[in-house]
Amino acid sequence: MRTNVLILLCILWSIGFSGKARAASRNAEGDPKVNIGIKAGFNSSMFIIDRISIGGTELGNIQNNYKVGYFGAFFCRFNMKGHHFMQTELSYNVSKGSISIPSSAENISLLQDNALVKTDIHSIDIPLLYGYKFIDKYPYGMAFFAGPKAAYIWEKHSESEYSGFYQQGIHEEIRPFIFSGVVGLSVNVSNIFFDFRYEIGLHNMVRSVSFDKDLTETPYDTQDLSLKRRRNVLSFSVGVIF
Repeated sequence: MRTNVLILLCILWSIGFSGKARAASRNAEGDPKVNIGIKAGFNSSMFIIDRISIGGTELGNIQNNYKVGYFGAFFCRFNMKGHHFMQTELSYNVSKGSISIPSSAENISLLQDNALVKTDIHSIDIPLLYGYKFIDKYPYGMAFFAGPKAAYIWEKHSESEYSGFYQQGIHEEIRPFIFSGVVGLSVNVSNIFFDFRYEIGLHNMVRSVSFDKDLTETPYDTQDLSLKRRRNVLSFSVGVIF
């Protein structure tokens, strides 16, 4: 799948060069009221742990591990007076990450071994962004943008894998919709642009965590597992705007 993303990036680059003449013509006439575009890129997710506990006792020494995911998006930009604009997007995202918890002195009574939680989330994201172009002189441009984002979690293709816990058959249920705030910077040369953004999770994304009590030995079968975490994402993309 990452190979497909790289191929798409090359296609975007080719489309961008073929559209330079149209971009120059558009610059002579002024920006249109609406621009459309496509982009693809990579992301790095970190699942911020607010709390993870077993039987009411909180685990410590938690380490977040970054993993690379990918995404593709279609967007529509509405140009306003001056250098202002509003932009909405529809994107398909694959976010990956993990957290590791050592079986240290403070955790040894709660963990069977060094614990690991690996997460793979597929989502359809829709942000609504306000932007300001503080450099807007053809063929160069630079803009700042920020706004809220809603993500629909595709449950069928999303999963979290738990290992190193006494509890067996652990299942994590993620909320169907998660919300975040986005800030970023976009740099363009003609109609080719580079997009850098950071996404901050606004709430706990976990609805519940359950496990198979019949397969879990005593006394751990009576100790509930609780997890509260948010998804923060750093991303980079290359795209073409028309």
